[in-house]
Amino acid sequence: MRTRSTTVTVGVGPLSFEDVVAVARHDVPVIISPGSLAEVRRSRQVVERLAVDSEPHYGVSTGFGALATRHIPVERRRQLQRSLIRSHAAGSGPEVEREVVRALMLLRISTLATGRTGIREETLQAYVAMLNAGLTPLVYEYGSLGCSGDLAPLAHCALALMGEGEVRDAAGTRKPTAEAYAAVGLTPVALAEKEGLALINGTDGMLGMLVLAITDLRRLLKVADIAAAMSVEGLLGTDNVFAADLHQLRPQPGQALSAANLRTLMRDSAIRLSHQREDCPRVQDAYSLRCSPQVAGGARDTVEHAATVAGYELAAAIDNPVVTHDGRVESNGNFHGAPLAYVLDFLAIVTADLASISERRTDRFLDVARNHGLKAFLAEDPGVDSGHMIAQYTQAAIVSELKRLAVPASVDSIPSSALQEDHVSMGWSAARKLRRAIDGLTRVLAIELITAARGLEQRAPLQPGPAAAAVITTLRQGGVGGPGADRWLAPEIETAVRLVSSGQVVEAAESVVGPLN
Repeated sequence: MRTRSTTVTVGVGPLSFEDVVAVARHDVPVIISPGSLAEVRRSRQVVERLAVDSEPHYGVSTGFGALATRHIPVERRRQLQRSLIRSHAAGSGPEVEREVVRALMLLRISTLATGRTGIREETLQAYVAMLNAGLTPLVYEYGSLGCSGDLAPLAHCALALMGEGEVRDAAGTRKPTAEAYAAVGLTPVALAEKEGLALINGTDGMLGMLVLAITDLRRLLKVADIAAAMSVEGLLGTDNVFAADLHQLRPQPGQALSAANLRTLMRDSAIRLSHQREDCPRVQDAYSLRCSPQVAGGARDTVEHAATVAGYELAAAIDNPVVTHDGRVESNGNFHGAPLAYVLDFLAIVTADLASISERRTDRFLDVARNHGLKAFLAEDPGVDSGHMIAQYTQAAIVSELKRLAVPASVDSIPSSALQEDHVSMGWSAARKLRRAIDGLTRVLAIELITAARGLEQRAPLQPGPAAAAVITTLRQGGVGGPGADRWLAPEIETAVRLVSSGQVVEAAESVVGPLN
């Protein structure tokens, strides 16, 4: 198992997915490399020369957006920066999750550390200190159009850097920022020319949520294969269709990886061997069983495409204007979130489809016309007991919601800023709905797992393969009960969700079959 780093150093190459997760979820502290600090100081000198220039320069001596035609006198420029942040910190709705805000902050720090934004070294170090102190600015659900960066979310973080607004401290207590700063010995920053723009003109919220989503989906894809293998086994399906040579006929890389997982997971199953004979009347399994590698494989390939896009963005320096390596200050459109918005939407589509095929496998376990000898709804005493009937309803409700969440956000655009910003990406919205979709997929897979486990146990005295047995043991030891009379299922479903989310289900399977793809 990989050892988590004790620090994440920014400025020695692009951040990795592991770096983002370490800071966002595990509070690993951040430091800036000396080389990055030197570049930050060099580019700041460029901005300071422009600040005294008689010619107007966007973001340095002008207003912003549709107000960029106004030249701002020197004595009003610090007020300009403060006003920018205060006016842009206009989010609304529920608070955004702590891990998302921390990822957003780290990624903005990463761009600031490139030296392409013209920010001062002391401002960058103050941002790092806020992050390392565990202070999390309150960021809200609504406010970003995914173009000109995630303006409102980033502005709420910049507001905290100024000592204003509200934060949650490391213990999660909501406080005025000034009070939280005093408690940890930090000093607010008085922003100078260009710094307000540098703090808010990035795709960091979208990117942070994309990196976290890819991390979660890579784990859930393994869970999807584990659940599928247990369902195929419990429904007396065949693993012949997962043979390597059959999948070589269609050389989709994710499909081959998923099929290999299924072969590994179904190895040495007594249940499988019990019906692997010539007089077995089964010719072909239903699509939800037989085509599992094709669906999960396509999802895998989509996730890896999204990871490629995220990798490009992790290597980017997003700001407008930017200070180039040769000292020019140039306007650009790199803050447009389209590349991220597209893959965030694409991931919501495959998330919905993974959940859809999982729900169909669960439903087969409950129907006596299709479950090959199991009790109706896997109930102990059908009629008196309802078994997993309503657990499948819960799955169905979630799958229906996931289909709605799969409607792309990136096809929409609403003009803003007096038509200066007349085409936007809606990437933040795509990321927000993807987070809800991933939560839904986790719950759907958890219900399939507990249903498949119950079905496999009803095949006794036949025993499942080692992988399925290990997962069932983990479920039972975690508090998910086995077959029996009806009981309150909601807590057991939540336990299974926790075991999926924590990685314990994957660890259980891999403990007996080795690493899965």
